Amino acid sequence: MATLRASRAWTRRQFLVRSTSSLAVASLGTLATPYLSRAADRPQVAGGIQSGDVCDGSAVVWARADRAARMHVECSTIESFKTIIASASRDALADGDFTAKLLLNDLPPGQDVFYRVRFDDIATGLRGESRIGHFRTAPAAGRSISFVWSGDVAGQGWGIDIARGGYRGYRTMLDNRPDFFIHSGDHIYADCTIPSEQKLPNGETWRNLVIEEKSEVAHTLAQFRGNYKYNHLDENFRAFHAEVPMLAQWDDHEVTNDWSPTGSYDHAGFEDDGTPRLVARARRAFFDFMPIRDIGAQQGRVYRKIAYGPLLDIFMIDMRSYRDDSWNRGSDRRGWIFGAEQLVWLKRELAASRATWKVIAADLPIGLISLDAVALGDGPPDRREHEIADLLGSVKRAGVRNIVWLTADMHYTAAHHYDPNRAQFQEFEPFWEFVSGPLHAGTWGPAELDNTFGPIAMYQNGCSAAQGENLAPCFGLQFFGRVDIDGRSGVMTVTLKDVDNRSLWSVDIAPQPQARPAMVAQHS
Repeated sequence: MATLRASRAWTRRQFLVRSTSSLAVASLGTLATPYLSRAADRPQVAGGIQSGDVCDGSAVVWARADRAARMHVECSTIESFKTIIASASRDALADGDFTAKLLLNDLPPGQDVFYRVRFDDIATGLRGESRIGHFRTAPAAGRSISFVWSGDVAGQGWGIDIARGGYRGYRTMLDNRPDFFIHSGDHIYADCTIPSEQKLPNGETWRNLVIEEKSEVAHTLAQFRGNYKYNHLDENFRAFHAEVPMLAQWDDHEVTNDWSPTGSYDHAGFEDDGTPRLVARARRAFFDFMPIRDIGAQQGRVYRKIAYGPLLDIFMIDMRSYRDDSWNRGSDRRGWIFGAEQLVWLKRELAASRATWKVIAADLPIGLISLDAVALGDGPPDRREHEIADLLGSVKRAGVRNIVWLTADMHYTAAHHYDPNRAQFQEFEPFWEFVSGPLHAGTWGPAELDNTFGPIAMYQNGCSAAQGENLAPCFGLQFFGRVDIDGRSGVMTVTLKDVDNRSLWSVDIAPQPQARPAMVAQHS
């Protein structure tokens, strides 16, 4: 592969103007379209383009065609695409709803990378339009990092109301110019329909874009896929994903409310391995539409580690696929939410990490009381809390520090500080957990914390009792979080923000020296 020298990199402003001014970017160089072909003859990019799982030297690029076609992707670090640093192709076929994704390797660190996507018609060979996207690879050393996180999109029937700006949260997050985005789950609400209208408490009417696949609760594979296609109708969604890579995980609404491996099924029954077909179809659609890498032999695994340079490792976990039941209850004192294999993996990878910060991207909070999650109420660890206690105790014994938990799910935003001096279980180091969302769904009020691991709410913001629950997105209580890690000091700044980009609350967290015996000896 040729060595690249960048002549002039695009600024993000230039890229945004170019990428959002038209959904069809003119083809360049070798991607020129045959002159005599009509536009209708050429394959089109259906919806937007996405990148994801950007880490040390690699990234995934995703797109969907409008017919059977071959996806071609080229990457460059300069605007003209004169020098191509990576290229690959893959077929987008009917079996995958014409989606395709490619893992690009051997990318240079700390670079703004522009990628060009084109589909060629498999039957005729005609070349289609090109779209240009952008991502930034993980830095080798010394550069600051900025990223955002949130979750919960198109929930409770609050879909795309064009007159109210559509998915405004995506535009606001794009204005923050993050290096990447962690989506904490509930990309879709497969168990919620999108009606044409919903009444607002102030007497006005919310008017949604509607499609057939969102007229019913999802049961078929086509309906699950239609939920993801619905999001691509929003221009803010498309513009954001064209420029900002996503690290995706899932929660319950990608399948059905509060789902578990044993408790979620419909009339279609079960696969031969005992997996409910409802879950299997939902998982298939999720992997069809997410720019997420496959984990070798464990295809369909959501939990994974993303290494983003020497300052940051991100641990994407799955608190749905391996849990004991839909509900955290029962006289049996045993319970689990990670499952044995994932818990062993997480403990091992945290202990092995040499990054300054270890972010655990969780699809559920730890200390907020919920029969669907972990916390059951005040007192020593019970049921699923034993797994959390095991994890926290393990990382303390291994001398692992600078762990931060990020999540969404609760439909409000909050900052929780956990301290063993306030806790029933005390064998752990203090840590922070930050909750932010919804990105575009109904808003709820803050929930109650339990004292098992000693959390206190340093900040929380949601709807009031007077406003009522399931407050519509147009009332402004839509949230995301921003994380900045200073490249020189290593200080992490976490800021909770709203849809209008107001900074609601912020904290600076200084990194603590590692306590691993081997590292102490090495630097003594």
